[in-house]
Amino acid sequence: MNLKSINLSILSSVLFMSIMTSAQVTIDEKDNLLKESEFSPEILAATKVTKDGRVKIDGVAAVVGDYLILESDISKAYLDMRNQQIGEITYCDVAETIMENKLFAHHAKLDSLPFNPERVASFTDQQINQFVSQVGSMDKLLSFYKIDTEDELREQLNEINTQRMLAEEMQGAIVDEVEITPEETRDFFESIPEDEIPLINDEVELAQIIVKPEVGEKERQAVVDKLNSFRDDVLAGGSFATKAVLYSEDRGSRSSGGKITLTREDPYVKEFKDAAFSLREGEISKPFETEFGWHILTVDKIRGQQVDVRHILLYPEISSEAIEKARKEIEIVREKIVNGEVSFKDAAREVSDEKETKESGGQLINSATGDRRFELTKIDPAIYGQVVDLKENEVSPVIKDTEPRTAKVFFKVITVTKKIPEHVAEFSKDYTRIRELALQQKKLKEINAWKAENAEDTYIKVNGDYKACEFAKSWIKQ
Repeated sequence: MNLKSINLSILSSVLFMSIMTSAQVTIDEKDNLLKESEFSPEILAATKVTKDGRVKIDGVAAVVGDYLILESDISKAYLDMRNQQIGEITYCDVAETIMENKLFAHHAKLDSLPFNPERVASFTDQQINQFVSQVGSMDKLLSFYKIDTEDELREQLNEINTQRMLAEEMQGAIVDEVEITPEETRDFFESIPEDEIPLINDEVELAQIIVKPEVGEKERQAVVDKLNSFRDDVLAGGSFATKAVLYSEDRGSRSSGGKITLTREDPYVKEFKDAAFSLREGEISKPFETEFGWHILTVDKIRGQQVDVRHILLYPEISSEAIEKARKEIEIVREKIVNGEVSFKDAAREVSDEKETKESGGQLINSATGDRRFELTKIDPAIYGQVVDLKENEVSPVIKDTEPRTAKVFFKVITVTKKIPEHVAEFSKDYTRIRELALQQKKLKEINAWKAENAEDTYIKVNGDYKACEFAKSWIKQ
């Protein structure tokens, strides 16, 4: 489950799975009972306690190293995955996945892998901001999940994120140096039975030109003046957080009073980080501009390499005249491309306002694969409708669109530079895809070998019905 894009149904499972304890577990092998004193009230509430103060093991699905996994944890994760329609899954599949993650996290701690708690705190802050934005307020979020305080929510999410990131660090360390050679890629492809060679779905290569309305000096100055007035009010004793809630156009942080926690390594734009790390606690910056708009920022607290800041973001108004001017500009550009007066590439280099694609002639790169091809069935639905009927090198009509972060209007035209029909994979034509599959298989083999070796050296116990799962044979020591 990807917590950066988590929705509310997944959040339910994630919050409840926080009761997976990280305390050291002691099991009495003689009577197969757990000591009551080992566990938190949440765990005891989910299990059965005997008269002599021991916990029956039938409420515990498995123990992996320092981690205990409850049957209820597996049930909740299973139901949420079913609700999310994550393919065909069984309780055994879910149990194995959770146990594997606990094994990775356990050994990451044992191996003292480099781990930054500040990264966890920063990610948790971003999560909470996202959740609050989804439900409307912190009070609604706490009420819905029956959690008393924001600190309690933060503590639970920190525990979840710590375990997840530890597991990711361990897996990364296992496969960090795994590489694939062209010879190995060819061997992998040639080892696939002919009737099992993968089918490559319809793919396209795309390019686009974007024209954004220009912000006038009058509108820019109006934003700077408004931010300066906010700054003056705060310096005179007003509340920065209240002004952020009322006026900031940053949807992600507005509901929490503009609060953001960050480190120098976090992926914020340079101007924002420069302001965050140049101020002392309590200081307020003067208005400054980033690619997202104009900000003022104050530092709430400095904690080593991590800072808690609050900011207010405003976007300059775009005049109707500027919008009309941008529309006419891209219509003229499109007409010249269609008439053959200029190539799409040259036009993109000359007029496109998209920095990432301008120099490549507007060519889009698939971030998932690193190459130019986009599988048509997996493409963004909004883009799919714009390109599905285009022929190669045909230019779309002018498309009016809005930026996700700012909701500001811009205009674009798209062309399909190449269409690749559905076909059985060929080594030369689909080398990038085949290499990706070969590398994934090699990494999986490396991880499976690591699991087999380290499961032998880790205290693992599987209980109840989960002993009958196929995977349990390799986890239970004979």
